[in-house]
Amino acid sequence: MEVSVVMPCLNEARTLRTCIEKAQRALRENDINGEVIIADNGSSDGSREIAAEAGARVIRVDRKGYGAALLGGIDAARGRYIVMGDADDSYDFGHLPRFVEKLREGFELVMGNRFRGGVLPGAMPPLHRYLGNPVLSAIGRLLFRSPCGDFHCGLRGFSKRAIDGLRLKTPGMEFASEMIVKATIHRLKMCEVPTTLAPDGRDRPPHLRSWRDGWRHLRFMLLFSPRWLFLYPGLFLILLGTVGMALLLPGPRTVGSVTFDVHSLLFAGAAISVGFQAGLFAVLGKVFAMHTGLMPFTDGWRRAYRWLSLEFGLIFGGLTFLGGLAAALTAVGVWSSRSFGPLQSEHVLRLVIPSVVMLVLGCQIMLASFFFSVLGLIRDERAS
Repeated sequence: MEVSVVMPCLNEARTLRTCIEKAQRALRENDINGEVIIADNGSSDGSREIAAEAGARVIRVDRKGYGAALLGGIDAARGRYIVMGDADDSYDFGHLPRFVEKLREGFELVMGNRFRGGVLPGAMPPLHRYLGNPVLSAIGRLLFRSPCGDFHCGLRGFSKRAIDGLRLKTPGMEFASEMIVKATIHRLKMCEVPTTLAPDGRDRPPHLRSWRDGWRHLRFMLLFSPRWLFLYPGLFLILLGTVGMALLLPGPRTVGSVTFDVHSLLFAGAAISVGFQAGLFAVLGKVFAMHTGLMPFTDGWRRAYRWLSLEFGLIFGGLTFLGGLAAALTAVGVWSSRSFGPLQSEHVLRLVIPSVVMLVLGCQIMLASFFFSVLGLIRDERAS
């Protein structure tokens, strides 16, 4: 069998037969050996019976959610290629040959693009058409350098073998983004074909909840991009704090009528500490994702493992901690010279603040080195 057409279904009795017949007609008229699978997610309106009467194969998926239904249908599919599409009669299954043609050419994920093919009047709410879809698709292209212009098109085709290798997991609407993100990270061969979107044939509100599901898409993309979520903001804070500390350590600075002194120096030190912590989260998050199979290992990370070790981290962190300790002892020496009495705070804080920052960074590095080694145990266990 070459193609399995998978449709998620939850109470789609009004439009289900039409969608099945359109898909079957497209398969038949284009001499494609295929099947239609209805991944039913707990329908109570007779959808399962309608699908069976129309000649589709019905798969019951108990776990709730758009992604969960599709995962169940994909797992049950017998075709080499899969084309998925909603069962609400908004997508044109007559375009199915466009997807199959690209899959036969060797593409592993073929996305439909509704903005290239045409969105009919009333088919997409203005909030989705002019804000939600363009913004989330743009964010996806920025974070992951994906070539897709319509991240949320529900009509798409893919190689079953390639998609199985991505180990998709999300049960909700964010499944649409997960597929593209992981396909991009794993460098699957991708392309787009134009398709259309028509007003759906439902007599009830859609399952999609604009703000909730939009946030779930955005949250997934951010969590899957530690560079943008942690690393870049962290580097900015480190740079900002370092510049501030370098300017204020020698003494106060006056800009116009505003004087920056040790209080600003304290905030600069805090920015360095927080930024460094964010950078550590980025590194550890990336390592965890690679060790657990969520992301592939890259050549750069393999080279990094040749010199990154627990011992290296302990030495580097220990030296940083000792630098902070030396500055702290210098401050104590100044205090001792005053018989441990009152001090001029502005002078001593210029020693104490860098000391605290270095002590904190040293501890962070050493603790992160131990956690890095724990993640290495996951890698060793997976390899065995």
